[in-house]
Amino acid sequence: MNWLSLLGIDAWIARWRANVIEGAIAAEDRLDLARLEWQDQKRRLISVVVLGIALAGLTVVTLIVLSMALLVHFWDSPERVTVAWSVAGAWLLIWAGLLLGLWSTLRKAGNAFALTRNELAQDWRSLKEKL
Repeated sequence: MNWLSLLGIDAWIARWRANVIEGAIAAEDRLDLARLEWQDQKRRLISVVVLGIALAGLTVVTLIVLSMALLVHFWDSPERVTVAWSVAGAWLLIWAGLLLGLWSTLRKAGNAFALTRNELAQDWRSLKEKL
């Protein structure tokens, strides 16, 4: 004779076993989601570092070229002035493009793990409702 079945504990154990299995599957899904978001975050951080280094290097170059353009501006030949300001303008445009790229990447990096946080918050609300 099965006493667990007679007392109704068998069904209770089966429900708990099903809940534990479902919880393990949900935890595995959340870990997969966190892993995917971490990979995305690492890619953004690498982009920020590379763009930051490039921006720093181009800032130095831009300042040097702009300084040279100011010096050349006071020389006698008008061709030198046109060329110097053209080169300085080109460096300035490249620098501005990198600055915009860095700004865009930094704005995207602010939403790190948003999906995981939303999923865990929803799980927490669901658990509180059940209790």
